[in-house]
Amino acid sequence: MLRITDARTGEPTDATPARRGLTRVEAHVPRPDTTGLRVLLVADVLVRALEISGTPVWTVLTGTEGRAELRARATALGIRPFEDERDSGTGLGEAQVLRVCAPETRTTDGATGEAGRDETASGLRVEVAPADADSGVADDDERASTLRLALLACPRREPLRLDEAALTDAEDTLRRWRGAVATWATRPSGPIPDPVRQQLRAAWEDDLDVPAVLAVLRKVETSGTVPDGARFETYAYADRLLGLELTRDIGRETPS
Repeated sequence: MLRITDARTGEPTDATPARRGLTRVEAHVPRPDTTGLRVLLVADVLVRALEISGTPVWTVLTGTEGRAELRARATALGIRPFEDERDSGTGLGEAQVLRVCAPETRTTDGATGEAGRDETASGLRVEVAPADADSGVADDDERASTLRLALLACPRREPLRLDEAALTDAEDTLRRWRGAVATWATRPSGPIPDPVRQQLRAAWEDDLDVPAVLAVLRKVETSGTVPDGARFETYAYADRLLGLELTRDIGRETPS
């Protein structure tokens, strides 16, 4: 079961106290900057983790200036749409509310009324540390999947500064993994080894530890005991959480 550390108490708590009860995930994004994009990405991955476990999820976007810009950048990054709060009604009797936000949304200053209201609301607070990027690094839609991986590779509670070197490293990893998955897809299929599946689930169910999920994939990539067909199934399964389009190059001709 997915457990999330509530930023207000510091205590790990079940993300879904009611079995398969409706869970509302709110992404609090004051501005369409890199921090806002990181908050929305964490909310997207959280929704994916809940859905993998069979939990019905209702997603809501709140507190955003530049909403059209944010939605355009989010779409490029493979983040699925969140409802506007003003269109979402008063509630559907959800069993749990998870509020994903940056630390600055704790303020109760009158200038940030949306955040102030969240401060007293029920539910769990999932905090995401600020992120910044060198000029142009976060604005290149042609490298959106690369940016997604670079953002996911850092623990969400650690501040992140993205530069060209970080993006190049993520780009190399993504290219290598997509090529490997395309090759593994041509091999006889095999089930995900139980220990590997357990490691993946244990990683993302432990406070949504995405860097630990990526570490499992790196181990599988170089493992001498996991057959290629099982490697393919492992990466395809993990990509349900990561959203990196790791199977994208299957069937594509390799450039000469």
